[in-house]
Amino acid sequence: MTDDTERQVEQAQSAALRLANVDAAERDAALGAIADAIRENSEAILEANAEDVAEAEEMLAEGEYTQALVDRLKLDEGKLESIAGMVESVADQTDPLGKTLAARELDDDLELYKVAVPIGVVGTIFESRPDALVQIAALALKSGNAVILKGGSEASESNRALYETIVEAVTEADADLPEGWAQLIEAHEEVDRLLELDDKVDLVMPRGSSEFVSYIQDNTQIPVLGHTEGVCHVYVDEAADLEMAAEIAFDAKVQYPAVCNAVETLLVDDDVAADFLPGMVERYREAGVELRGDAPTREIVDVDPASDDDWSSEYGDLELSIKVVEDVYAAVDHANTFGSKHTESIVTENADAAETFMTGIDAASVFHNASTRFADGYRYGLGAEVGISTGKIHARGPVGLEGLTTYKYYLEGNGQLVASYAGDDALPFTHRDFDGEWTPGHLADE
Repeated sequence: MTDDTERQVEQAQSAALRLANVDAAERDAALGAIADAIRENSEAILEANAEDVAEAEEMLAEGEYTQALVDRLKLDEGKLESIAGMVESVADQTDPLGKTLAARELDDDLELYKVAVPIGVVGTIFESRPDALVQIAALALKSGNAVILKGGSEASESNRALYETIVEAVTEADADLPEGWAQLIEAHEEVDRLLELDDKVDLVMPRGSSEFVSYIQDNTQIPVLGHTEGVCHVYVDEAADLEMAAEIAFDAKVQYPAVCNAVETLLVDDDVAADFLPGMVERYREAGVELRGDAPTREIVDVDPASDDDWSSEYGDLELSIKVVEDVYAAVDHANTFGSKHTESIVTENADAAETFMTGIDAASVFHNASTRFADGYRYGLGAEVGISTGKIHARGPVGLEGLTTYKYYLEGNGQLVASYAGDDALPFTHRDFDGEWTPGHLADE
């Protein structure tokens, strides 16, 4: 098994070197073929998904799985069409490769270019949502990266069906892609072997709990770009439009509670709590939301008491904690203390309060008068996302195509030597920035 994993990674490594040079039109054509194949193979994909869902529902009945996990696992025709549309959206994005990020003249006929290139081989380990496999594969292909895919065992049949659909679509379309650019691994021991291959894998992106991401970080020397839980907040300021606040707070929790950008704690300024909370709590209850609150909240509405653990919990379900806070500074302090640096939102008509909240919050995304559910690569116009990075290095927030690229420095010269720029008679550097795109060998052609 471990030998097979290493062989798969080596195939991906070899493919990455060639995929980086595949023309953008070829990559886009392959993505179009994948989207068409998902639609054409929808019956087989849904049958595979039904097997996973049936087994997950048995585990739910035994108390092993949560309803949120089962909800994330389910596919239907509508979701498959959304997945196919997402692949097409990725294809429609501007090619991220070969873009000149900066150009600088060091001297006459000595020009330095900073150019976007793929990362190389990317390993991904993700949770029960089968659509994650397609998102990640599509973004990897568009950005010229080879990808190792490892989904959760609860979605094994769905992942296998989607993976086979992707690989067969590219093969049948006769796209000029190197064999092995996408690899599927399935066993836990394969993940452990993958984490040992720091000389062959350039980046690992785990999606899951903080404990899971920490395990990955502690057991590999490969750089890790972690997607952890989303403990997100909506803060209703004293200057909020309360009707708007009610709509945003409801959408952020109820529209789709099983995802990481759903709100888990509602913060309400004490100046508006008595006016806002009774109607808001009634609306949540009608939607089946289980509510908990701190002491000031329970003086206004009848909800269960919140424990210390509630403030740092990602429920992933129709559950919500409510806390009354003194002002925007207290809201910022609470979100920074208990949040997961994912997404936070303030509802207010006061520009100063909005600025205080948005600049004071340490999170990848901070919103003003908008639902936390907007924190998503597709909604950001990135085509899709590999995950949402709550760290601060390399990529932050929804990780799309740019997050899957790095850069090289290309130096175009005409026989210059470092010796000419050293010593008493050293030539000076011009170090002049200019607008220009890197073109290989253009100085020799002039």
